[in-house]
Amino acid sequence: MSAAGGKPISRAPESVEGGDSKDGAAEPPREALERAGELREVLDYHARRYYVLDDPEIGDEEYDRLLDELRELESRHPQLLTDDSPSRRVGGAPVDRLEKVEHLEPMLSLGNVRTEAELRAWVERMRNHLAREGIAEPRFTFVVEPKIDGLAISLVYRDGVLERGATRGDGQIGEDVTHNLRTIGAIPLHVSDAPPLVEVRGEVYMSLADFTALNERRAEAGESTFMNPRNSAAGTIRQLDPADAAKRPLSIWCYQVGVADGLSFKSHSQALEWLREHGFRVNSGIQLLGSEDEVISQCLEWERRRGALDFEIDGVVVKVDDLELQRRLGAVGRDPRWAVAWKFPPTTALTTLEKVMWNVGKFGDLRPYAVLEPVSVGGVTIRLATLHNEEDIVRKDIRAGEEVIVVRAGDVIPQVVSPAPHVVEREDRPPPPAPPARCPYCHTETFKPVDSVFTKCPNRDCPARSWQLLKHFVSRGAMDIEGLGERQVAMLQERGLVTTAGDFYRLGEEQLVGLEGFGEISARNLLAAIEASKERPFGRVLFALGIEEVGEVTGRNLAQRFRDIDALLTATPERISETPGVGEKMAEAIAGQLADERMQRLIEDLRGLGLRFHEEGAPPSEGPLAGKTLVLTGSLPEWSREAATERVTAAGGRVVGSVSKKTDYVVAGESPGSKLAKAERLGVPVLDEAGLRALLSG
Repeated sequence: MSAAGGKPISRAPESVEGGDSKDGAAEPPREALERAGELREVLDYHARRYYVLDDPEIGDEEYDRLLDELRELESRHPQLLTDDSPSRRVGGAPVDRLEKVEHLEPMLSLGNVRTEAELRAWVERMRNHLAREGIAEPRFTFVVEPKIDGLAISLVYRDGVLERGATRGDGQIGEDVTHNLRTIGAIPLHVSDAPPLVEVRGEVYMSLADFTALNERRAEAGESTFMNPRNSAAGTIRQLDPADAAKRPLSIWCYQVGVADGLSFKSHSQALEWLREHGFRVNSGIQLLGSEDEVISQCLEWERRRGALDFEIDGVVVKVDDLELQRRLGAVGRDPRWAVAWKFPPTTALTTLEKVMWNVGKFGDLRPYAVLEPVSVGGVTIRLATLHNEEDIVRKDIRAGEEVIVVRAGDVIPQVVSPAPHVVEREDRPPPPAPPARCPYCHTETFKPVDSVFTKCPNRDCPARSWQLLKHFVSRGAMDIEGLGERQVAMLQERGLVTTAGDFYRLGEEQLVGLEGFGEISARNLLAAIEASKERPFGRVLFALGIEEVGEVTGRNLAQRFRDIDALLTATPERISETPGVGEKMAEAIAGQLADERMQRLIEDLRGLGLRFHEEGAPPSEGPLAGKTLVLTGSLPEWSREAATERVTAAGGRVVGSVSKKTDYVVAGESPGSKLAKAERLGVPVLDEAGLRALLSG
C-alpha cells in the first residue's frame, strides 16, 4: 500500500544503535528519525482523507497500528516528538485555566438581513459608500456560505505548525484553547508549503447525529444533556482537560484566511481555494455568484435545505469577493460593510408548559408529551412537543406552569429543551411531573420495570395500546392498507368492529357503509385494499405483527433467513441471533414474544385468513451482490425503499437498518440523515441510485 507522495508503508527496524547528542542524551538513530517522519506524513495524509475529504483509503485498525508505531518510536526516542506530531492530538496534560489571548486581527461580527428587500438595501448602501470613495459603478461578485451554528475560532500557524488556537471572545480578546483544538482530527497540526505566518478562521461544530449520540450516552450515564449542538461544541472547546474533549466528536468548517505573512490573494474565493488545497475543511456548498437575484435565490435554497443538513445553520453569510473592494468598504463599528448574514427564522422560542400528558405505546410504554401555550418557532405554530420519557422530564428539570425553551430544527418534531433560565432560580417550584399511577386510558395500575426508562401499562387489552398496535399493522412499511389511517382505525375500534388485526379481514360492506367518511364506493375500495394486502411478503407481515425489536429491516431479514413462520417459531434464540442485525438480547426478546400464546393465536388467525407466512421462491445464493450488506437511507429518485430492497435481495445481497464497519455499501438518496454521516466517518462506500443500479447490473 502506498501513501502520500508514493512512499511505501514499511516496518521500522527492530533496533538500531545511535550516537550521542551534545547534552549527553542519545541521538535518535537515522532509521528511527526517517521512519518517524514517514509515519507523520502518512498519518497526516490519511487524516486528511478521513476528516477533510470524506474519502478514507485505509480502515481504523490500520490507522491505529501506524499511530501506535509512531507513539512507540517517540516513547523510545523523546527527541522525535514534535509539536505537529499526530500523537499530540490526544492525551495532553490538562490546563489550570484558559489564558486570554489577543487576536492578531479583530474577529468582526456581522450585520443581519432577513428579507430580500433588506439584502438589496445592503447592496445599495455598499454602492453609495463606494461612490463616495470614487468608485461610481462597482461590479460585485458575492461568495455565499452557510452560516454554521457553532463556535468561531482562530488558528495561528507559524512556519506551518499550529502554534495557537483561540475562541472569538469579544472579537479582540479570546481564550487559548489550543489543547482542545488539537484533538479535532479535521484541524491540521501541520501545513505543508505554508508561509511564515498564517491565521485561519473557522467554525467548530458538532454534527446532529453525533450530538444525538452524545446526549444519549450522557443520559444513560446519568449526566446532564446539552441543549443543542452549538452549546455542546462550545462546552467541549472550553474544557480544561483535552482527554475529555477528545471523547466528543467535533469537526470544523474553515471560512477565512486572516493575517498572513507571505500570502497574497485578490479575492476571498481564492483564499478559500488555498485553504482547500492545504488540507483545511471548506464547505462544498459555498458558491461564487454574480448578481443579487442569484444571491437571494441561493439564500432561500439554503433555508429550504436547512432541515436536511447533518449540521445546524442559522443563516447564510454573503460576502463581497473582491478583497480590494472589501478594504475600500471597511467596517462600521464591529460590522464589516462588505459582509452580511441572511438570518433564518429562529428555531427556539420561550413559551409556557401548560401541562404534561401521557400516551400509551403499542408495548405499554407511557410516553409523555408537552401541551404548550401556542408559540411560533421557525415560522410554524407549535402547540405540542415531545418529552421522550419520564427520565427526560427530570433530567431537563421542567415543570407544568413554567416557561420553557422549545426547539424545532427543520421538520423535526418540536422538543422541550429546558426551563427558561430565570425559572430555575425560584425556590417555590413544584415537583416535576411524574407518570400516572394508573393508566390514563384503562385505569390499570402502572409499573416501572427494572432498567427501563418507561413506566408501563401492563394491560394488553388497554384500548390505547390496542389502537397503537392496530394502527401499526395497517401502516406504510407494514400491511400498507390505503384508506385506513389513525382516525379510521379509532372509529372501527370504538364501534367494536375491529379488536385484533384479523378483524380487518372480516369486515363487510354493510358494516362500513354509513360510518363517517364511508359510502358504498369508498367502502368497496377499502375492502379491496384490505384484500390486496394479503399479497404483502412474509417480512412485511412479521413487521406488522408488532413484535418488539422487529422493525421493517429485521422483519425482512428474519423472513429471508427462516423462510416460513414455523421455522421461526421453533427457532432458538441462538439461531435467531444469527440473523443479520440481530444481537443476543434482541433474539431472546423476539423468541419470548413468539412463544406467547396470544401472539401464536394471532399468527394462526392471520394465516387462516390468507396472509403470507412463508418466503416466496428459492433463497438467492448467487448474484452480483452475493454476500454483500447494504444500508438504504434517504429518498431515492425513482425507486421506493421497498423496490430497492427487493432488487438488492434478488441480487443476493442483504439490507440492514444500521451502519457498521461490516457494511459494504450505503445507498444514499435525498435527505439521508445520520446514516450517511456515520458511513462517512467509518469509511463505508456511499452510492447514489445510479451507483446501486451499476452494482446490480454486475
